[in-house]
Amino acid sequence: MAEHNALGIKGEKLAKEFLTNKGYDIIESNYRFKHLEIDLIAYDKDELVIIEVKTRANDFMADAHDTVSQQKQKHLVKAANAYIEEKNLDVETRFDIVSVLIQGHECSVEHIEDAFYPVL
Repeated sequence: MAEHNALGIKGEKLAKEFLTNKGYDIIESNYRFKHLEIDLIAYDKDELVIIEVKTRANDFMADAHDTVSQQKQKHLVKAANAYIEEKNLDVETRFDIVSVLIQGHECSVEHIEDAFYPVL
């Protein structure tokens, strides 16, 4: 389990660097609402971006986009709503996924903007 957590932490760090280089302003990491968590919250220009980071050690697993289940999406939306209310924000919001693949000393990052839309 410790190895899995270390991989996740490394993936989130790489995702932050990647997004910062794209001009995103990271404002929160590992935001928690009750038992729910948002990996990263950022601004892309005037848009609030809720980001789920998926880190893998091999490319044999399912595509990162496919690993964010509808249940996980609902949890992200619920946590995002809590964050928006807590901060009293009135901004456009979108949900992105950043997939980080780490194999030895090599890594690749894939960014999926508007990965899903909240179900009302």
